Amino acid sequence: MLDLLHEAGAEVAIWTTTVRGDAERYAAAIDPLQFQRIVIAGGDGTVNEVINGLAENKLGGAVLPVALLPLGTANVLAAEIGAPFAPEEIARLALHGQTRPVCLGRANGRRFLLMAGAGFDAHVVAGVFRPLKRRVGKTAYVVETLRQFVVFDFPTYDVTIDGKSYRAASVIVANARSYGGPHVCAPDASIEAPSLDVCLFLSKGPLHAIRYATALLFGRLPRLSDVRIVRGRKVTVRGPAEDPIQGDGDIIAALPGEVVVLPDAVNLVFPDAAQAPATVRPSTNNVGESVP
Repeated sequence: MLDLLHEAGAEVAIWTTTVRGDAERYAAAIDPLQFQRIVIAGGDGTVNEVINGLAENKLGGAVLPVALLPLGTANVLAAEIGAPFAPEEIARLALHGQTRPVCLGRANGRRFLLMAGAGFDAHVVAGVFRPLKRRVGKTAYVVETLRQFVVFDFPTYDVTIDGKSYRAASVIVANARSYGGPHVCAPDASIEAPSLDVCLFLSKGPLHAIRYATALLFGRLPRLSDVRIVRGRKVTVRGPAEDPIQGDGDIIAALPGEVVVLPDAVNLVFPDAAQAPATVRPSTNNVGESVP
């Protein structure tokens, strides 16, 4: 892809990430006067770091459009927006894709783009063995899910959505339709809408957790009678103290949690709006790329 960008006349600066947090630090320091777009080469965790780094940018970097080169484990954002994987299409998108503002969620001060969760899924994320994830990818989540079916104690969580109270065995606050890749958790959620769809899992215990996981895999989760989806803008979650909160596939906070929507917080490049010819045109674009 880099060759295609260079052939099109784009000047490209590359920041290579080596440890967790690098992408966030780079995004926090980027000068928006030097670049026209950021291309994130990585997965949802790298995207999460970049959007949090841009929020900390004192130079006005949050205005920079963000494009995606999907290289991660689950690539939920790629599934959500239909991001291309072919190098030629990614290069066209980076140069010519149309930018649209999207909304974010914020959990205890930490931003997320796709979803935040407390309960079973957060414990799965917290328990994944990172060296195993690097070796086998998504299979590491399967292994940890099976372990959590046995060890998780399934407490009850108190959830408040725009002032109305609920109780649930687990909760996922969705800013997007997709979960864990192409699977749909909240079919009406949209990263372009200034609201959050809160998925409440009402039944507790390992057998119900297995049923929820199976329904998710087969696209039936929203149809279950004991899964309730409530739309709101402010969500609080209370449960066991210091229980983990996952956001975009990483642990970002701990209970008690407050989650709010942030309208039009990031400019995202969408592939469905890209207008480019079969051959990439010369460009004077500067593109910053974060490589994991």
